[in-house]
Amino acid sequence: MDTKTYKIMKNNLFNLKYVAVGALVSLASCVSDDLPDVGDLEDFTGPNPFYSYSDVSTSEFDCDDNELSANYDYFYQAGSNLAVNGTMYDWTISSQDPNIDVNNIEIINKDLPILEQSIANADATVVAIQSEIDKIEFKIPCETDPAKVAVMQKEVDDLKVALAAAEAARTPETIATIADLEAQIAALPPGSLEDQEVIFGFPKPGSYDVGLKVTDNLGKFASTERGITINQAVPTIPVPEIGESGFEDGDLFDGSGDGRDSWRSPSSSRWGSVFQINSKSDLGVLPDGLQAAKFPPDGTRVGYQEIEVTPGATYVLTYFSTVNPGASYGDITVSIINPAANDLTEAQLPANIIASRTTDNTETIQDVFTNNAITFEAGNLESVIILLTNSPGAEGRLDAFQISVKQ
Repeated sequence: MDTKTYKIMKNNLFNLKYVAVGALVSLASCVSDDLPDVGDLEDFTGPNPFYSYSDVSTSEFDCDDNELSANYDYFYQAGSNLAVNGTMYDWTISSQDPNIDVNNIEIINKDLPILEQSIANADATVVAIQSEIDKIEFKIPCETDPAKVAVMQKEVDDLKVALAAAEAARTPETIATIADLEAQIAALPPGSLEDQEVIFGFPKPGSYDVGLKVTDNLGKFASTERGITINQAVPTIPVPEIGESGFEDGDLFDGSGDGRDSWRSPSSSRWGSVFQINSKSDLGVLPDGLQAAKFPPDGTRVGYQEIEVTPGATYVLTYFSTVNPGASYGDITVSIINPAANDLTEAQLPANIIASRTTDNTETIQDVFTNNAITFEAGNLESVIILLTNSPGAEGRLDAFQISVKQ
């Protein structure tokens, strides 16, 4: 390359650099507020509001399912596509129902339940004992068996002694923490329609329209509105109680029981003799505890327990089973039976079998339990029978029954 060509290229590169710098200066001058009649480029991006909510309602019912109290509280969280800096929120709630007065809606500061939970955490031992007392005292009026009432009342008396001891054992640090949190609650401002996060306490069930307006720091705004239906509080479906569900000694309410007392039929002549107990000396051998229900290979033993259910509810019954392998076929069956059945023969009629599951020994391994589940509907029944049977041929065992309400 000769000297002349090099100089031309150098000059061109210099000129390009100069043009680039000039362009940057020109762009900078376009956004300078010092120039007359020239300002920031207009921002065409406006807010895009949205919100989410969750049900934090609570309710309480008595033994006859009469409503004692109900709070229809919903936690609302507002948002938008903009940064929070300079963004304002404005909630509105209306209803077309003439029986609803939206002026009665309670606006609750979102920090209130957080502070209340913080107190519970700081005073965990006292709160836990008091909670147990409340649970038992709530159940006592519902219990009709005087023996069970006496045991429950004794538990309450013992828990109250433990409660007094726990209250006396609070440390100065714990007392100071609780006092500080209580002071924060007392100083907490009420919730506002301008809060980004807020709890609305609706006065009653019904249909409401919840609107949200979001305004940015340039004054641009947009709104969104959605309807919400608040349903009447209903009693929680209670989970049925299965007595001696793990077949352990001393598992009855009063500390007695041989693991099978809850499973004895009203008449052994009509239903058969109760099953035997299989015991192990080490934990972990059986699915639960040290004992399981044992059904000898003659097929003459049964387990019978009637439990309360809620009409219309659906339940899931789970349990563990095993049938000893061998040359002879054997099986074991768990059935849900209509309480209209008066004996074992009637319980085996298809009309009285609500649901059942049979497991056999065609592919079993000695002492290895399998987990089983039966789903059944209560229909219009207020109770059902859990019936445990096995066919002649091989020993079978059952353990660890549990029941839950299918949501």
